[in-house]
Amino acid sequence: MIDMDDFKQIVTELLDELPREFFRDLTGGVIVSDAAVIPDYARGNDLYTMGQYVVFSGVRQIVLYKGSFDRVHPYADADEARALLRGVLRHEFRHHLEFLSGIHGADSLEAQDKREKQAYLARH
Repeated sequence: MIDMDDFKQIVTELLDELPREFFRDLTGGVIVSDAAVIPDYARGNDLYTMGQYVVFSGVRQIVLYKGSFDRVHPYADADEARALLRGVLRHEFRHHLEFLSGIHGADSLEAQDKREKQAYLARH
């Protein structure tokens, strides 16, 4: 398991890979929380939220949950963590960019996430 400092360093490096335009209107930035977050619809401890795009009171922010990451990937080394976090970050940035663009249709990531939630609920 990687420690919080290494986790934050990896996130910083991954953020440096992204075009500056992606950060437009991301007023709350990207933060790392040590929380392990289980969605309210989860049927047990089998589902964790790794990252989240949050919009509240005019603030747009991406939150990465290290606690969730540690629960799902307890043996990840730095290289594995980098690859996994790259996917999580890009997922959340896609939410941000689609939000800014007003994309909410059937092809949106928002709709895809809803379909995945429904598939999860159907299995449980």
